[in-house]
Amino acid sequence: MKYVVVLGDGMADEPIEELGGKTPLEAAKTPVMDELAKMSEIGMVRTIPEGMSPGSDTANLSVLGYNPRKYYTGRSPLEALSIGVDMKDTDVVYRCNIVTLTEEDCPYEQQKIVDHSSGEISTEDAKILMDAVCKELENDTYKFYVGTSYRHCMVWENGQVLELVPPHDVLTQVIGQHLPEDPILRRMQERSYEILKNHPLNLERKAKGLNPANSFWFWGAGTRPALDAFEDIYHKKGVMISAVDLLKGIAVGAKMDRKIVEGANGGLHTNYEGKAQAAVDALTKEDYDFAYIHVEAPDEMGHQGSVERKIQAIENLDQRVIKIVKEGLDASGEDYRMLVMPDHPTPIRLRTHVSDPVPYMLYDSSRKRKETWNYNEREAQAGGIQKGHGWDMMSYLLS
Repeated sequence: MKYVVVLGDGMADEPIEELGGKTPLEAAKTPVMDELAKMSEIGMVRTIPEGMSPGSDTANLSVLGYNPRKYYTGRSPLEALSIGVDMKDTDVVYRCNIVTLTEEDCPYEQQKIVDHSSGEISTEDAKILMDAVCKELENDTYKFYVGTSYRHCMVWENGQVLELVPPHDVLTQVIGQHLPEDPILRRMQERSYEILKNHPLNLERKAKGLNPANSFWFWGAGTRPALDAFEDIYHKKGVMISAVDLLKGIAVGAKMDRKIVEGANGGLHTNYEGKAQAAVDALTKEDYDFAYIHVEAPDEMGHQGSVERKIQAIENLDQRVIKIVKEGLDASGEDYRMLVMPDHPTPIRLRTHVSDPVPYMLYDSSRKRKETWNYNEREAQAGGIQKGHGWDMMSYLLS
């Protein structure tokens, strides 16, 4: 038996008036998921423990079978693991986003965040801008590390864990009340804006109609994580397939292997087929028992507030990931179980994460059953199965 999770980050949503009261998952054309649903168990599961922040960090730890209350030490340290940062116990790691501010003729604190991802900036462009700022800001106490796209890390030696607001929670808002109270962190953000707003690369981006990447934004602080090895807990050899540093860092901490897929970038136009095929090859041609395929695009489109693009991301997941995985595993002749689910909802209305339960679909190729339902929030809720702890889903999948 082989096992696979297909995780559509932020895929769950709310009914939307312009979709006739449907969610993007209901409105999307998903023939493969709907076919599987008729031979699957569907239900709802709560991935975010009560009182914890509804981030992709806590949610994906939960789906992977790690109770966030026990294992979570912050988002940024997990990402730092992915890019090879050597953390000391006294280090505090922060996410350093490069965001787009409005560039209005006003003080820094009166600017607004236009885009938390700077138009899904490429890693190559982001590195140029990171280097320009870090040349001035970096010292023995504050070290910067380039990650992927707009997502980077800052390590504060002997630092403090400060509660800072994620930039996707401040979209279209004046930033003043959300800036760090720590004067050094605040000044670093301000100085990054002064350096970047007229950087030649940003002038070029604006001339092309692209959002400039014109300010650092610190958030997601934490200390070095200590996860138990996935194989020690579940006795399965697992592989992580994701474009984002957070998931790759979780894999490093859990001592899972990672597959780096060329062209996978965490955006809408990622290499979906490459991810799917990497999972099929790992499960059929290599000695892996379990694959975790993480697709970031639905979440990014939720943050952008785009109904059309979120639907497109979900349809891509159906046709360009799940279809390939199903056909590849069917052709192998080996039985398999596939769990399809989001980590958390990212409602278009809010453009940020919420901690509501999410719909799951568990397909077992060895069991043939016929139901009438499709896979979406409404029908999963009506199915009546409610699971209270997301971290129990991994044991359920592997049972």
